[in-house]
Amino acid sequence: MALSSLIGFSYVVSAALFIIGLKMLGSPATARRGNTLSAIGMLIAVVVTLLDQGIVDFRYIAIAVAIGAVIGAVAARRVAMTSMPEMVALFNGFGGIASLLVGWAAIAPDAGGIVLTTIFLSILIGGVTFTGSLVAYGKLSEIMPGKPLMFKGQAVVNSAVIIAIFVAGYLFVQQPENLSYLYAAIALAVVFGVLVVIPIGGADMPVVISLLNSYSGLAACAAGFAINNNLLIVAGSLVGASGIILTNIMCKAMNRSLSNVLFSGFSKVKSMDMKIEGEVKPITADDAFYVLEAASTVAIIPGYGMAVAQAQHAVKELQELLEENGAEVIYGIHPVAGRMPGHMNVLLAEADVSYDLLLEMDDINPRMETVDVAIVIGANDVVNPAAREMEGSPIYGMPVINVDKARTVFVLKRSMASGFAGIDNPLFFKENTRMVFGDAKETLSHLIREFG
Repeated sequence: MALSSLIGFSYVVSAALFIIGLKMLGSPATARRGNTLSAIGMLIAVVVTLLDQGIVDFRYIAIAVAIGAVIGAVAARRVAMTSMPEMVALFNGFGGIASLLVGWAAIAPDAGGIVLTTIFLSILIGGVTFTGSLVAYGKLSEIMPGKPLMFKGQAVVNSAVIIAIFVAGYLFVQQPENLSYLYAAIALAVVFGVLVVIPIGGADMPVVISLLNSYSGLAACAAGFAINNNLLIVAGSLVGASGIILTNIMCKAMNRSLSNVLFSGFSKVKSMDMKIEGEVKPITADDAFYVLEAASTVAIIPGYGMAVAQAQHAVKELQELLEENGAEVIYGIHPVAGRMPGHMNVLLAEADVSYDLLLEMDDINPRMETVDVAIVIGANDVVNPAAREMEGSPIYGMPVINVDKARTVFVLKRSMASGFAGIDNPLFFKENTRMVFGDAKETLSHLIREFG
């Protein structure tokens, strides 16, 4: 078989593995195998692509592979599951800068207008993705403030940068030999990436991560056109399309449009004069135990507080004890709980919680009135009944898990601090709600000892 035929066949195999792997990622039972198949497909693609490039010095490739393997292995072992959102944000950024560099390297004196346009697009999208992802990482890791960062005349500045980017891009396509236009486009793209993400609040970071993931795919797709690599086009298209679909799903979960997420965070809504009246009813872990001991149905609603406390293993242990006591235990997972898509699913999977027990919001809400005890662990905005009851609330209309309809609600929190949206939660003042203050992991451990 000729080398060109072997390369073409290998690309088809890799593309098939990508598609099958992506399909398998849609089910928790097959997600690991899907990830493995996609990784094998990428390995085949990289090896075959290198064989197709006769000018490549494999010494440098070997050095780069060794460095990357070490970094990847260390990150995989040392990065905690609670830090997964930050790592995903960095991965998106690395994908963006890789596409920028590929597009940059593809510039040739005899390149046509279409090729130069795709090079410009890979540089533009890659640059925006790179710096936008770094800002998202900064917000998630609390290196930067999580609240929206605004300044006077921001819209005008953004508009001017967009116009300048496309002017630089047009001049680059017309005069590719003048690299000053290329450098201007790169500089403007990385600046625009920062400007796009800083006005978005922490509550919207899951959507931003998903959108940046889509951007990284689109950048790779554009780079594929620039270097005439069909497999890179296919892989980039898959990532770009799946990212957009996930972004759309998450926006629907918040009952907001993507433009609203990008251009007006929760904190921009001016309706904060609403004061919630009521009395908080605290309860100790000892008293909570007696209620749980008598419960026949328990719903656990995890949030970012569970991740911070690293309480997922304690949650699983409590679940097993409740089941031994004769209770049915289910979990309610809100699409935007935590700081990245699927954050709660990943944490609970680490603790070997069965996926059959994880119910989506639309599945658990109809059952909530039959639940004896709902345990809210570090969730706030995604269980806030103000989304249903208070028209002036910044989150009014956002679908939430209706834990307030359970017979008894235990809210595990360190304090009465508000969530990402920065608003009070009337759930805390409901007649059927009891606040269990303290570290979630310590509280759960106390309950476990009582059952033991």
